[in-house]
Amino acid sequence: MGEDEQQVAEGLYFGLAIHQNDHQARHRFVEWAQIEIAAVPDFHKRILFSDEAHFWLNGYVNKQNCRIWSEANPQVYVETPLHPEKLTVWCALWAGGIIGPYFFKNDEGHNVTVNGDRYRAMITIFFIPELNNHDVQELWFQQHGATCHTARATIDLLKDTFGDRLISRFGPVNWPPRSCDLTPLDYFLWGYVKSLVYVDKPQTLDHLEDNICRVIADIWPQMLEKVIENWTSILDYIRASRGSPMPDIIFKM
Repeated sequence: MGEDEQQVAEGLYFGLAIHQNDHQARHRFVEWAQIEIAAVPDFHKRILFSDEAHFWLNGYVNKQNCRIWSEANPQVYVETPLHPEKLTVWCALWAGGIIGPYFFKNDEGHNVTVNGDRYRAMITIFFIPELNNHDVQELWFQQHGATCHTARATIDLLKDTFGDRLISRFGPVNWPPRSCDLTPLDYFLWGYVKSLVYVDKPQTLDHLEDNICRVIADIWPQMLEKVIENWTSILDYIRASRGSPMPDIIFKM
């Protein structure tokens, strides 16, 4: 979601153009990541990849930021209301598990979308306490370039926890724009979860929220290990193609 979803006209998939300089930024990032992996072979297993996604109650799926996981090619068309009910969900994914889901809500418990204040509140009251169960000194954190992520106050907050182990626009390590094919939440998690949470046709947001929590909790560790190993193959492809986007494929588990 965020940067990649908001800038649909500059999207990565379905024949839409990326910016002229994006290839160089992506190639530089891949070179950096492969140097780190050469020095520390399990480096890619220490990155916490993060992202938000919308889950509409009516089952609408924005293909701009997820791959659909299905045995058959899903040809689904859903009539979308002008103001559909939805949840905005955040997760962080790494080889060691998934932190989340976190559902953005206001003080009254109503579902809301993300802004800078809400994102920083999530980091403070949810994400950082969850990190207490892990060795933060060994982990890196990645986020895409949405404005709520890259405000100075947000970057400072994340640097207080991760120091220079931050991969972000305006961070110590630059995250290349329009690179949803580089994050496992976009090329795996959101599509996988959305392929399952609507099976029983939830009629309320509470029901949909319960389904999201259940599906994410049921993802087995071996699947995450495969997803993260696939990331190294993506790096190989992007470096060989000088920064070109990945083709629209589904990885075999």
